[in-house]
Amino acid sequence: MCKLFDKEKGPGRLMKKGLTLILVGHINFILGAIVHGSVLRHISKPGQRVTTEYTVANIISVTSGLLSIAAGIIAIVVSRNLRVVKLQIGLLITSFLNAFLSAACCVGLLLAISITVAHNGQGLMKGCNSTEVPINARSPVSARCPFDTTRIYDTTLALWIPCAVLSAAEVGLSIWCFIVGLALRGLAPCGNHYIKEQLEDEARATGHSQHLIAPSTTPDA
Repeated sequence: MCKLFDKEKGPGRLMKKGLTLILVGHINFILGAIVHGSVLRHISKPGQRVTTEYTVANIISVTSGLLSIAAGIIAIVVSRNLRVVKLQIGLLITSFLNAFLSAACCVGLLLAISITVAHNGQGLMKGCNSTEVPINARSPVSARCPFDTTRIYDTTLALWIPCAVLSAAEVGLSIWCFIVGLALRGLAPCGNHYIKEQLEDEARATGHSQHLIAPSTTPDA
């Protein structure tokens, strides 16, 4: 994996991965915001019975989308400035945090999807003012709800499933960027990769050549 990044093609690949992270992060953020605005804001009010697993999973999804955008921007900047140590460290930190958060998001969304399917969407109907009898979101109901119950089950799953897939993609992209950061810093398991030495040699050669071509100034007689 470390050998996939070299001085010639590596920066271009890193830039593409950064652009992909930004795109995926934007889509994931928008989908999470739609789910929260259309469904979860009605079942997570303090006066209602809070559906914790749904709310937490969706908040993590939105946060993961924002962090993916930030990680993508840093990856693009690093691709243009491979020798800047602060940017390399920033790439390591953001990609690691994003991989961890995206993995938690993917697991949380899969858990929310499993609970929803197993209970026929009863958790999605907790914002309705009705009797204590559980309401099945998959069948027509005659309950007073602060939101439109038509196709709420299908709509929520149709948004959650792409969010889970995109979160898994964020994990893969973030791990790739993290490994690139390890290679640039010469850290294990990429400590034997020569890209760091190449960049250091190039920096020394550039500094030496600039020193040679610098015009020598002599005081006027």
